[in-house]
Amino acid sequence: TVSPGWHSHVIHEQHVICQLLNFSFIYFTKQKEMEKEFLGDFEELILTMVAVLQENAYGAAITIEIEKWLERKVTLSAVHVTLYRLEDKGYIKSKVGGATHERGGRRKRIYTITSAGVAILRAMKETRMDLWKMAPQLKFIHI
Repeated sequence: TVSPGWHSHVIHEQHVICQLLNFSFIYFTKQKEMEKEFLGDFEELILTMVAVLQENAYGAAITIEIEKWLERKVTLSAVHVTLYRLEDKGYIKSKVGGATHERGGRRKRIYTITSAGVAILRAMKETRMDLWKMAPQLKFIHI
């Protein structure tokens, strides 16, 4: 035999399950929102160079400028792979430029930083500065 209150008991269990599922969804969504995207050192360098070079930001130029200003040897393939990854993440966008005679008629892909790219560079700078402020050896005397 079935007890007289069985129906309300089942409804209560279903309600509890729905609440748990709703809580789990909200928790998962909030966790994803709170996760921060961080760039590796080389990604940050390439993204910064795209911002610096503006309309001249293409693979070979980025490679040359890194070697010139930072005296750091980088390969063109490493730069290209990183540019593709940054574009996939939405931090840069690209367009194909016009063909040039010095490139044998080949066109170059020009990269520009997006607002998301600017935002992550600013966030990384702020985080780094906050850490610097906490290190006594890195504090500077203001005159």
